[in-house]
Amino acid sequence: MRDGACRNIAHTDRDLRIERLFDAPRALVYEAWTNPALLSQWWGPAHYPATHLDMDVRPGGRWRNGLTSVETGEALWQTGVFTEVVPLEKLVFTFVWEEAGERGEANTVVITFQDRGHQTLLTLTQQPFLSAHEAEGHGDGWWSSFDRLHTLLSFPMEISA
Repeated sequence: MRDGACRNIAHTDRDLRIERLFDAPRALVYEAWTNPALLSQWWGPAHYPATHLDMDVRPGGRWRNGLTSVETGEALWQTGVFTEVVPLEKLVFTFVWEEAGERGEANTVVITFQDRGHQTLLTLTQQPFLSAHEAEGHGDGWWSSFDRLHTLLSFPMEISA
């Protein structure tokens, strides 16, 4: 399976699971998640890309991102704390929108990275959500972000030490 060939998103009212196969080595996909210079090039859906990014990728490290609508200029902020970091294998962090109501409820994101030959299987789970609507919205946002990550990984890059 080539990257993006299969849309593998599943959600219930309370959780979301996405699997995506990237045509890139695991070390490079992991670096794209942990290197702010790379993260800033793909985080956020195409219609709300990240325009502000702070990441401290270590257990207890905080992150905060601002997404800005390409149509209206509206800013949305998200934040959290890394609770587990296993280099090249796993990232676990809390995720919360900085706004009141359902979107402002915190949940947990788990990202795993698995070798598949010269490719990487990335699995994202996020839970709990308060509704299927929120789970579906996050699924669409992550998939669009992953499309942007695929584009970034399509260009030759070197892995930093």
